[in-house]
Amino acid sequence: MNRSKMNRSKTNGSKTKRSHPKRGAGTDWGKLRRMSAARIRKGIVADPEAHATDAEFWKSAQVVMPTPKEIVTMRLDADLLRWFRQQRGYQTRINAILRAYMQAHGSV
Repeated sequence: MNRSKMNRSKTNGSKTKRSHPKRGAGTDWGKLRRMSAARIRKGIVADPEAHATDAEFWKSAQVVMPTPKEIVTMRLDADLLRWFRQQRGYQTRINAILRAYMQAHGSV
């Protein structure tokens, strides 16, 4: 099921369509398909965050399953939520920010 097209019920019983995520925040697959293999490799070499995964890497690699999330309802300022929703994965970003705050304050 495509969640971006799913109807959501409001507390007053009326239906509202969920907004579609904005385009442009992810990979431009068309552009990538038009690139030559040499240009892709050059881009990988230039990326400081790209690291090769050689045999040594896989010797100590571990599968880490994500912890299940709990569904919560919380009230946020409209402008704050609008700002987070500008890109896909806004709930994950909110979760990461809250986790960083928690860790910074010695709760974990």
